[in-house]
Parts: sequence; structure tokens; C-alpha cells
Amino acid sequence: MYAVALASVGLAALTISPAIIAQEKAPENHLIADIQMFNRGENRDGGLPDAEDVNSDRAAFIFGRARMSIAYQRPGLEVRTSFQHQGIWGQAGKGSFSIHEAWAKLNTRSGLFLQVGRMVLAYDDERILGPNDWSMAGITHDVLKGGYEGHGHKVHTIWAYNQNAENTITGSTYYADGALPYKTMQMLWYHYDLPVAPLGVSLLGLNIGMQAGFPGEDEHVAWQQVVGGYFKFHPDRWSVEGSYYKQMGINENNVRLDAWMASFKAKFTPAPVWTFYAGYDFLSGDETFAVPKPGSIGLTHHEVLRGFNPIYGSHHKFYGAMDFFYVSTYVNGFTPGLQNAFAGTTIKPIPNLSADFSYHYLAIAAKLQNIGPTLGHEFEMEASWQFTKYASVSCGVSYMFGTENMQRLKRASQDGRLFWSWLSLALTPRILNHSW
Repeated sequence: MYAVALASVGLAALTISPAIIAQEKAPENHLIADIQMFNRGENRDGGLPDAEDVNSDRAAFIFGRARMSIAYQRPGLEVRTSFQHQGIWGQAGKGSFSIHEAWAKLNTRSGLFLQVGRMVLAYDDERILGPNDWSMAGITHDVLKGGYEGHGHKVHTIWAYNQNAENTITGSTYYADGALPYKTMQMLWYHYDLPVAPLGVSLLGLNIGMQAGFPGEDEHVAWQQVVGGYFKFHPDRWSVEGSYYKQMGINENNVRLDAWMASFKAKFTPAPVWTFYAGYDFLSGDETFAVPKPGSIGLTHHEVLRGFNPIYGSHHKFYGAMDFFYVSTYVNGFTPGLQNAFAGTTIKPIPNLSADFSYHYLAIAAKLQNIGPTLGHEFEMEASWQFTKYASVSCGVSYMFGTENMQRLKRASQDGRLFWSWLSLALTPRILNHSW
């Protein structure tokens, strides 16, 4: 009897022990590979004409982008590399190839981390720092990033220093026409999620050094700062968010900067298939300019620039889908600022299908002589259908009733008719997901 009992216990131990060992030795290494194939065709009729010919404002073309991302993860370590090719179908030179991301990140159990390499910087609503993924190239930064995340607190710092080559000019550190527009940049970002309320608050500080002067002649760094904050409050069916940022310092031409912007947006979801939203953006602008003759604009010398620059954000998310503002410039680089009052609704009639309808009232922010504020009224429709786990199709139509101010300040369309449409296909298969 004792022998039978011992044999039964031993057999049970042999049966259970592999499961215990398997639980104790869970996979620590993970290798993931993703592919993104994205193509978007656009038909533009008005809005972005050739600088020399205001009538050549029609275009039809197809963007293409291919990315392959490889990521490795294990406790305390993350590594990611992303290769990218992007261009226009049929483009001479066959587009451009680049390394979109290449970084390594060390993590600790206490919440501290250190990350170094080329990476996407996306913070808050991406108004100041974002991937700008609508543009085919996107935005990534070569930075050293460190911080802490835990107990509702997030603190991130970054440091960047850019150069063209090991030594562009003997004894010089002049930087021009590089992959990024700034010479050096430092950032401090703090975010806190309240444990007793659905409220998140962020504070952001940027110190940006732009290359000024000429190689070997008065070369120096012009410093400008962006400071401000963002909040999002989302109780139940409501969501309210807003931001304020101040821009200071001097630009590359040694002109003082004194600009600001503010934004507010509210959303209400009465049912899972309906969402209504409305908001307002204000970006300050310059008031002084002269018009020597009809159809042309001449600039005056500014002692202080008051046109706000949202720098490295995802601009397509804001200010209208036709990208007239902060993607393209006004005539001669003039910056009278922008007011953007908008409202819309999102409908999700069936799973994986959504449609959005919106209206934008667009106006300049500065008070100009002999020119009213209104630029135009933009109506937009967008739809998206995720028809498989890794494939989706999207389309959009935008129509703007532009005013004479739009024609004078943007050289848009002589009859105020501005129409854009687009259709895109995105394929995002995961081709490898291996753990050991």
C-alpha cells in the first residue's frame, strides 16, 4: 500500500512539475516585425499654386510609403529600428530611403528609463511635438531621452545636438540644411493623472537653438523658448481638452519673438454610434505689413515677431484638412496668425466603419489695414473602413469657400473655389511575433 501511494505521489509530481517550471520560466525575449504599406491619391483643385503662376493650382498624384519595423524586447531593454521609403508614384530618383527610427531604451523596475537614438516625439495632443504621420516622411528626432513614469506621474527630458558631419569647416560647428531644422534642443515635460478624477494635466518647456550667422562669420545659436500646458478632462460621455503656449526668445535674424496660442475642444458622445464636438484655436500673428500695389504684398521691418509657430507638431490634425495653414506659408512668409472655429460629428453605424463631417470658420488673428479677418469656410467629410485586421481604406473630401483675403494672403484661387479629395489604402501586417 505504501509503495502504491509513493508511486502515485511521484507520478503526480512528474505531471505537475513541468507546468510549474513553465510558469516560472515564462518567455523573456520577444521579437516583433511589422510592415506598413501606405498609398494615398490626392486631387487638388486650388490652394497651393506655383509661386510664379497663380493659375497653376491643380494637381493629381499618388503618395507611396513603405515602412518595415523590427522591435526586440526583454525585461529592462527595448530596441526598435524602422526603415522607410517614400515618394510620389513615378517620381524621378524613385523617392527617398531613410532610417525612420533607430533607438534603444533601458528600463528599471522603479520607473526610471533612458532612451537614445532616432525616435518619434509625441506629447499630449501632438500640437507642439508629434509624428506628423499624414506627411509621408513624418518627423523623428535624434535625441537622448530620460525620465520617470510611475504612480500617475510622468517626467521626460530630452537633449539634442545636430551637426552635418564630423567637421564641416575646420574649427567650426556650423549647422545648415540638415535632417532637422534646429541646431540643438532641450525639453522638460511633466504629466500627472489625478487618481480621484478623469483629469490629466501636462506642462511643457522647450529650449530651441537655431543656427544663425554664416560659416566663419558671426556664427552663433539663436535661442527661442516655448512654454505652456495642456489638460484633458473626460467624465463619462464628455471630453474637454485645452492648451496654452507662449513663444519667446529671438529668431535666426536676431528679431525678438513674442507670440502665443490657445486651444479648446469639447466632445459629447450620447450613444456609441454618435459623437459631437466643437472647438476654437487662436494663434497670434503680425499686424504690420504694406500693400504697394494690388495683388502684391510687401513686408515692413519687424522689431517683434508675434506670429506663433507650432514648430514640430502634427499640423494636419488641426486647422483644416486642406493644410493651408502651418504646412504651407502665406505670401512672402507673412504670418498674420489664425483663428479656427470648428464643429462636427462622427458616426459609427457599424463596427469598423466611421464617418466624420465637420465645418471650419477660418480667419486671421491680427488686425490688418484694409483687410478683414475672414479667410474662408471649409466643409469636410472623411470616412474610414477597417475591412480586415491589417487593412483599411479611407477617403476624404474638402471644400472651401475662400474670400478675397484668402486669395491675397495665400494666392489660393481667383474665384474662391478650393476643392480637394483623397483616397488611401493602408496595409499593416505583422509578419513576425516570436517569443522564447
